[in-house]
Amino acid sequence: MRGMGRPRGPEFLTLPLGARHGQVNGAAPAPARPVFGPAPPQSTPTTPPRSTPTTPPRTAPKPYGGRVLVTAALVAALTGAVAGVAGARLYEGSEPAPAAALPRVAPDPSAALTGLSATAARVLPSVVSVEAGSLGGSGFVVDDGGHILTNAHVIRGTGEVIVVLSDGRRVSARVIGEDDDEDLAVLEVAFPADLTPATLGRSSDLAVGDQVLAIGSPLGLSGTVTSGIVSALDREVRLGGSRRTAVQTDASINPGNSGGPLVNARGEVVGVNTAIAASRGGGNIGIGFAIPIDRAAPIAERIIRN
Repeated sequence: MRGMGRPRGPEFLTLPLGARHGQVNGAAPAPARPVFGPAPPQSTPTTPPRSTPTTPPRTAPKPYGGRVLVTAALVAALTGAVAGVAGARLYEGSEPAPAAALPRVAPDPSAALTGLSATAARVLPSVVSVEAGSLGGSGFVVDDGGHILTNAHVIRGTGEVIVVLSDGRRVSARVIGEDDDEDLAVLEVAFPADLTPATLGRSSDLAVGDQVLAIGSPLGLSGTVTSGIVSALDREVRLGGSRRTAVQTDASINPGNSGGPLVNARGEVVGVNTAIAASRGGGNIGIGFAIPIDRAAPIAERIIRN
């Protein structure tokens, strides 16, 4: 080998090619000499004493440093080789580890909706969006005959009315009657079997602090559910052309909610969302009003009969 110098040192022994089995070119095997053992002691010439004959002769120290380094290198090489083989076998016999996933709660197939989620799920199929020309509002199905209750101001002055069902289907409806003083109107569609009637409750059973949901299409966002409480009962407000009492709630009501139901925690309709108190900038400020269902239901029944 050229360019790297000739190895030297007391522990290094260069073996000629073919001498691994103790014979070189047919010669008798030489006495074994350890490659990594200490070199045999060599005589070291001493300098005759000049003036002090009692000075002992000096001998060369035994070279241990080279042995330690060579042995350490050998151990490191063997250890690395064994670790490499073991690692290669382990890699060949194993699949790559899957990506770490964040822990999540396993779904419970037997769990049913409870609380307000169950209430909303029960009422939403009965709520519709009402499109009347440039106006828009909400309504809800009141019977099996295809009748829908809404506010009179939602359909006022329009001829054709479109009802958007909870599943997105659009059907035509006609106005069969309205009460301007109470701001109520009843629509009728031709396919009542496609509708799901809501359950009507009793507004007289309400108490301040009861939890309620307002459901409708505020700003055209159909199927919107907001929650709140009954803030006051028999609140006098202007509805239609006169002053009437209404249920006050802090459930968020906005333009487009008109005609939609106000329901209690059992999913029973207790009012018809009709008006809000708004600041100069408009929008909900937590003061909304609903016509009590105890007053709205008889008006709807009268319109349907006539």
